[in-house]
Amino acid sequence: MNNHDLLYPDRVSVSSELSFERIWNGEAVSNLIRSKCDHGETPAFLFLGRREAALLRKHLAQSFGDESVVTLNGSYHLGLKVVMIDCESFLATGGRKTQRTLQDPMSRRPAWRDDITDTLWTFRI
Repeated sequence: MNNHDLLYPDRVSVSSELSFERIWNGEAVSNLIRSKCDHGETPAFLFLGRREAALLRKHLAQSFGDESVVTLNGSYHLGLKVVMIDCESFLATGGRKTQRTLQDPMSRRPAWRDDITDTLWTFRI
């Protein structure tokens, strides 16, 4: 059995976190993501079964047109990478994004003045 033959996540140990019947509920997915955000860490993946993937495709097609939604594999939704699961119905978030530290743009600039020399040549009145 190869890694690509496995079902991620294991549906026995991970239960579906949301269930949709007829329409995609983006607000519910946003709330789910927010509920899992803790200490600056957010989920990285959105795992979808066939039904949920079809609902998301329909939702995106209504917004962007049918031709823009060819496949969901490798795409991102609400900042999470979409991963298709080979089952009828499943929706869960998982993984963890690495925390990116924001850098001050001033700290990345090269030092163009020497501090010691600069203090000697300060213009004083």
